[in-house]
Parts: sequence; structure tokens; C-alpha cells
Amino acid sequence: MDQTSSATLSRRSLLTSALAGGFLLAFHVPVRAVKQSMDMPPEDAAGKFAPNAFIRIDHSGKTTLVMPQVEMGQGVYTSIPMILAEELDADLSQVVLEHAPPNDALYANPILHYQVTGNSNSIRAWWKLLRTAGACARAMLVRAAAEMWNVEAAQCMTANGAVIHKESGRKLAYGALVDAANLQTAPKDVPLKDPNDFVLIGKPLKRLDTPDKVNGKVIYGIDVMLPGMRFATLKACPVSGGKVAAVDDRAARKIPGVRQVVVLEDLVAVVGDHMWAAKNGLEALIVDWDEGPNAAVNQADIWRNIRSASERDGAVAKSHGDVAKGSLIGEKLEASYELPFLAHATMEPVNATVHCKPDSCEIWTGTQVLARVQADAAKAAGLPLEKVIARNHMLGGGFGRKLETDMVTSAVRIAKHVDGPVKVVWTREEDIQHDFYRPAYHDAIAATVSDGKIASWKYRITGPAIFARRLPAAFRNGIDIDAVDSAIDVPYDIPNFHVEYVRAEPRGVPTGFWRGVGANNNVFAIESFMDELAHKAGKDPIEFRRSMLGGRPRFLAALNLAAEKSGWGQPLPPRVGRGVSLQPSFASFIATIVEAEVDERGEVLLRRATTAVDAGTVVNPDTVVAQVEGGLIFGLTAALYGEITIAKGRVKQSNFNDYRMLRIDQVPKIDVHIIKSGEPPGGIGETGVTGSAPALRNAIYAATGVALRRLPIDRRLIAAKRS
Repeated sequence: MDQTSSATLSRRSLLTSALAGGFLLAFHVPVRAVKQSMDMPPEDAAGKFAPNAFIRIDHSGKTTLVMPQVEMGQGVYTSIPMILAEELDADLSQVVLEHAPPNDALYANPILHYQVTGNSNSIRAWWKLLRTAGACARAMLVRAAAEMWNVEAAQCMTANGAVIHKESGRKLAYGALVDAANLQTAPKDVPLKDPNDFVLIGKPLKRLDTPDKVNGKVIYGIDVMLPGMRFATLKACPVSGGKVAAVDDRAARKIPGVRQVVVLEDLVAVVGDHMWAAKNGLEALIVDWDEGPNAAVNQADIWRNIRSASERDGAVAKSHGDVAKGSLIGEKLEASYELPFLAHATMEPVNATVHCKPDSCEIWTGTQVLARVQADAAKAAGLPLEKVIARNHMLGGGFGRKLETDMVTSAVRIAKHVDGPVKVVWTREEDIQHDFYRPAYHDAIAATVSDGKIASWKYRITGPAIFARRLPAAFRNGIDIDAVDSAIDVPYDIPNFHVEYVRAEPRGVPTGFWRGVGANNNVFAIESFMDELAHKAGKDPIEFRRSMLGGRPRFLAALNLAAEKSGWGQPLPPRVGRGVSLQPSFASFIATIVEAEVDERGEVLLRRATTAVDAGTVVNPDTVVAQVEGGLIFGLTAALYGEITIAKGRVKQSNFNDYRMLRIDQVPKIDVHIIKSGEPPGGIGETGVTGSAPALRNAIYAATGVALRRLPIDRRLIAAKRS
């Protein structure tokens, strides 16, 4: 954006400065280092071409990609191999994947500087680095073949896992070049392919992991089975911070298959021959809790404290122009918006399998932060880091929940009391009631409109600071960079602009990242308010936005395409409306239009959702469409039903009966339109989530005239109102 600011912050720039020096470029790593980091026996490294930390090619031509990111449904197990295979000119059918071991030095995410999958950055973070890794390996293979043929390397080309001499047509498969390539020195500077020469990138390839998901071969963390393994499930204090006071386990021990009851300071676990025995044993326990200082916390108190905090001046995140002077120009509108706590409710409940011995600990789980899991498990086990082996598996959903390590540390603490391996699985109820919840936020906005445009904008965000807990170095000058995400880089030209943040931590409710993170909160507030401002200015919501997009062609293109494809402006039946949302999202640009009907009871029927997205260079269009579709459904679910509430320190929701999901017959027709772009890749995993809620809210506003300012949708407010 071409705006000036005395206090401009961005999530990426602050992370980069906070963690400068924390990333080691993972190329030119000797084979021995790769072997040791993978915990491979010496014979496993023999005979393989391993030019860097990511690639191993054996004599059969099989290419192994040591995968730095984890697959949790977003499609990276297809798109990232496509990136590598493109520059390596490998046969994609010959590429297999291995989870990277826990190793921040080799596999740290280039944007976030530690080993993590999240922030919609798997493609944009690894785009250049993995292309370079593939190109370096290809150059070494070409030189090896050229020396064997006694020709110049420039006379050779590569395709489908082989080096070809252009003039003679001679060909050597990569597998035949393994030994010779190992003698080559990796080039320091290697040219990357011109996008016009791409043969894989940009193609809508089907997911490589789908067949094994369909036939059941894929092993998720919860699927791990070990010889002699026991099963355990646990019960933690229902009040955050509480402890175990007393346990009566006599009835539990009588249940067939129950082997052990483990009582720890803050939880109780039952260990059995199978999950059914463990679950029944847990239900038979009589546990008295010392509920601690949070036993009296209630929903009303939490919101009272957040709203009270919102009346304070906050830390300035971005400011330009003169908001005080601008507020005297034109008509003024003020509004406050609120978003509730939300659980992650991944389809695979949190779990970990652990085998603890006096001098070692092995872990099998599905996590977004494998190196952190290893480190935290080592502390829980009381062992040196090198004595802990952590193995990752596919995740049955992550959404930010598996950025936390509590499921593993709890399992380690339990496993220390069990002879042999034990699989610890949280029940759905335990999972939902002991989550790290999407923060509750209160956003206050005051703006003026003059000549059909915004003249001034003052925005105050009040809510928790996740980074203060997760990454204190990134919490600076009172600003949480997640809390202000998408608030400091709105798409619109606003001459007098001011954003501030007030930290308000909810007592007794742990918070964490939830798919879409801080942008969920801010895009909802901003785009809902934009429709109210458009109404005040007497302008169509899309025309109002267009008038303030000067110099932002990517935003304008997304907005125009979504409007065209959705039939914006065409007549609609009574109590049916269309709503729009426009946003920057993880270096992508997305416009979403939802068409919805509101019946006389206030029930909402989702008729259609149309999205236009510019995600820069798209590796796999099929993945982009699937991720936007899934994100829209995820966000619409939260908008219609999502809310975690607290009473007497306890989470009231427990399962899908009272923490509802959108059902298949409620899902609208979804159209996703990808804008072709030569820009670097943007993020896509969370873009659909953040835009769906405000677009739905604005559709309801158009259909009924009710300006909802809180989620989830309050059907009582819209039931009797007519458009």
C-alpha cells in the first residue's frame, strides 16, 4: 500500500526482525548430516544421491522428498512435490514422501523461522527454496551425465527423471547417475525455470494422497498400532487451572480390560486393553476437583471485562493523516462488532502414542510443530532432547489446534507410569472442553463519509494476545501482530486512518490460533462496517468499495470478477440478499459474495457462494478450488452456529450436538474463480474462511435490513424483520 505511517507493522516483518538469525538455509548439507537428522542407519544412506536436506534419489530412480510441511487436508502432499519435481524434472510418479524429522536447523519454515505448518504459507514459504533445491540437484545430475559422455553440460537436457544428450539422443535415468552425481559439487547459483516452460506447475492434478485415503492405507496419528500397546483416555479438571483433589477408582478397576488408573496433579487417565475399556473405566471414576481460582468465571464477566477494556486507549498499530480533523468531515457512523470463542473440533480428536523408558522416549502423533513437540516432550519426560524420537503422521484436521503440544505432553506424563507403549486419545467432549480457543474480540469503529467515500477511520481492537504466549519476541510495544492482521492493511484508500490494539486476556479461557487467525475478527468487522457505510452514503456496496480501490488492481479485479459471476445487481426474491466481502489474505486477494435467504423464523438458507481469488502463481488449481470451498464451509459454519460459552469456569459445549457443524444438505452451490497471475504464490488455506462470515452477514443485511454486529447469527433479531 502506498500509505505512510509512523508505526506500521506487519505480521511477516515483525516476525522476521524478532527472529533474525534463527533460520539456517537448508541447502548444501552433507549426506552425513541428512542421514543423522533422519535417524537413518548407515546402510540407508549408502548408494543414494542426497544433494541437500530435501532430496534423496536411489539407484532405481525413486526420488524421496523429505517433506518439510505436514499434510492436514490442505493438499501440500501434492503441490509441494509438484514444485520439487518441476525444477528437478523428475517423474512425479517416482516421487515419494517422508515426513521431515524434528530439526529446526534443516526444516524451519522460511517465513516463520521454526518448523511449523500454518499461516497459509506452505507454498509461499517453500516456493523458491524447493525450486532451488530441485534445480541444484538437476544441475549436478546433468554434469555427472555430461562427464560420463564427455560432452558439455549445455548440450544436455532433462525430462521425466532422465538426462538426455540433445544431439545423439543418449539418455541416462537419474538412478543410473546416483554415484557420479554424489561426486559433484552443488552449484552456488543455479537458474530456475522460466514459468513458460513449466510442465507441472499450474496443472490441475488430482491429489496424490487420495487413493490411500480412500482404501485406508494412510496412517493418521490416531491409527498408530504398536505391539503390546495399551490404550488410555483422560479426564482433566473441567475448570482451567484446577487440580485433582481425590479419586475413587474402585468401580473403574472392576471393568473388564481396565489395567491401570493414573492420577496426576491436574488429570486422571484410565489405561486399558482397548479404547472401550479405557472409556468405560473413565466414566466409572468418581473424581473430586479442586477447581481453583477460575471456578466462578462466567460468560457475562468475560464480555464485561473485554468491553470495559475497549474503552481504554490502545497501542497504535498504524496511523496516518489526521483522524481527529477527518472526523469533522461528512457524516459519522460508529459501531462495535464482537466475535465469540470458538473450538477447533478437528475430525481426528487430539491424541499421541508414547513409549517411555527410563533412558528414552518415542512419540507417534500428528502435529503442526514437530520440533516443538520433541522439545516439550523431552521436558515432560525429564530427558535430554537427543533421547526423544518424535514421528509425525498425517493430521485428520489441524486448523491451528495442533500448533499446541498439550496432547503430547499429557500423553508423555501418563506414559511414564505405563510399562510399554500407550495410545492416549482424548474423547470428543474432552477435546472440545479443553481446547485453546479462538479468541473473543470486541472491535469498535468510528468513521466519516464525505462525497461517497470514507474520510476518516478509527479502529480499536480489543482481545487476547496469542503471540505474547506463543512467541513473546513478536509481541512488541503492546501490539499483537495476529490481533491486528488485516486491520492495518485494508484494501481501501482512506486519507485519515488510525488502528490501535488493547490487550484483554479472558480469565480462565486459554486461547490459540484458529484457522484464519486474527483476520477472521478484523475482516468481519471491517467488511460489515463497509456495508453500513455504503448504506449511509446511499451507494451500492460494491460501487462504494470500487470507488476507494485506486491503485489496487488486484483487489479491483477480484471484486469485479466476483460481482460478474455472482449476478450482482440482478433481481432477487423477497427476503433474499447478496453480501460481499473483500480482503487481503496471506498475500492473496479475495472477493466473496454470498447469496442467502432468511425465512420468517430467522432461519438462514445458503443459496450460493461465489469467490474470485488472486493467489499469485498457482501450483495446483484443483487444490486452490478445494481449499477455498472448504474454507467457505468452515467459515459459514462458524457464522451460523459457532460459539463456546463459559459457566462456572466450565465450557458448556461438549460435542457436535451442541457445537454444530454445517450439514451436507445445507452447503450452498459454490463457485470458485481463479485469477491468472504471474506474481509469487499467496496463501490459500485460510482465505475462504475469513471472507465467508462478513459476506453472509451482509447478505442478511441486504435481505432484512438488520445490521448484525455479533456472531453467531442471532435468528431472533432477523426473524420478524422484513427487507
